[in-house]
Amino acid sequence: MNAFEIIGGKPLKGEIVPQGAKNEALQILSAVLLTEEKITISNIPDIKDVNKLIELLGSLGVIVNRLNKDTYEFEAKEINIDYFASDDFKQKGGGLRGSIMIVGPLLARFGKAAIPKPGGDKIGRRRLDTHFLGFEKLGAKFVYDAENHFFNVDATALKGAFLLLDEASVTGTANIVMAAVLAEGTTTIYNAACEPYLQQLCKMLNRMGAKITGIGSNLLTIEGVKKLGGTAHRMLPDMIEIGSFIGLAAMTGSEITIKDVCYNELGMIPSVFARLGVKMELRGDDIFIPAQSSYEIDTFIDGSILTISDAPWPGFTPDLLSIVLVTAIQAKGNVLIHQKMFESRLFFVDKLIDMGAQIILCDPHRATVIGLNKQTQLRGISMSSPDIRAGVSLLIAALSAQGKSTIFNIDQIERGYQDIEERLKTLGADIKRVDVLPSGH
Repeated sequence: MNAFEIIGGKPLKGEIVPQGAKNEALQILSAVLLTEEKITISNIPDIKDVNKLIELLGSLGVIVNRLNKDTYEFEAKEINIDYFASDDFKQKGGGLRGSIMIVGPLLARFGKAAIPKPGGDKIGRRRLDTHFLGFEKLGAKFVYDAENHFFNVDATALKGAFLLLDEASVTGTANIVMAAVLAEGTTTIYNAACEPYLQQLCKMLNRMGAKITGIGSNLLTIEGVKKLGGTAHRMLPDMIEIGSFIGLAAMTGSEITIKDVCYNELGMIPSVFARLGVKMELRGDDIFIPAQSSYEIDTFIDGSILTISDAPWPGFTPDLLSIVLVTAIQAKGNVLIHQKMFESRLFFVDKLIDMGAQIILCDPHRATVIGLNKQTQLRGISMSSPDIRAGVSLLIAALSAQGKSTIFNIDQIERGYQDIEERLKTLGADIKRVDVLPSGH
């Protein structure tokens, strides 16, 4: 079993380039199924979840050419629809939560799709209702095969409709948009997600010949077209990585420059870290974070304890709450972290408490962090990563801690972060991959 062994407590220094956005990749890659023409996509992160989806596209019959480390060319000329019935598909599709994203494009272009019940993070329930309710409104019929855990969807004639989404789901909105671009008539999606990644998808589809208006708002209007053509697309840098590196710099007292961040697409991420007291400077399109010996959490105007919570975009992304929580451990002051969207994403705090953090877990959604103000260092321990974001939060804690930490289950981290060990080493981190027996953690 692979694990990371980390000797912490050392300040880091240098430049780091964020990878392409994982959450954008899963949508953009699925969109190649909407046309038989070539699509070139660059800045693709080399991570497990994305590579699994590329492999799945290849198994479906998409011609995949890797032009260089982060650029691929896709040509979905002939798709093998019978592949859905295979055990191979059940295995590949079931092991990847993002596999749900191929349903919309396949329905749009071929009128049918199937998907095994997806896997993914253990961070609480993630309903797929938004996807399927949307497809149904457009005229699709689906049957859940409980025995084989398969969703079978039939949509021989999709027609535009008015949709009011039950939640502003990013993947749900993306999937419905991809189904609607080739549907007959006009589709209106209200309470649509409007994350930068979804805006990227809509802009790409428009370059392919789709007619989508309202991009960047929660009201999208899609006029169906007969067919789509090829295009080239470059993905945004991963905003979750950028936030993770801001937190890392603060926790370890390091001077770090995060390169090419597409600052205008980061929303309120920089301002939330600024409220924790983290200083940063925009230099061109790079974020420079100076080494800070201490940083102080802001309060509300009336002096009460600051609350940081997640919300649909342009609110603060839930994927960074665990990073904010870890960053607050060594701040001066207190903060309440309120994770509204997922009910078990804060369950990793017991490991941080074992390291010496002062955290009160109020309930599955809320934790109060009492900052140590760098008066006491965390201590290294052995621990296991429960999900992608918690895994990186524990990694940041370990890099700031005194002594040796071992993190097991690093597959979870590597599902979302490309070459993380090598990139941290270039900053001076003492981290190495070891093969260990997972006893005692």
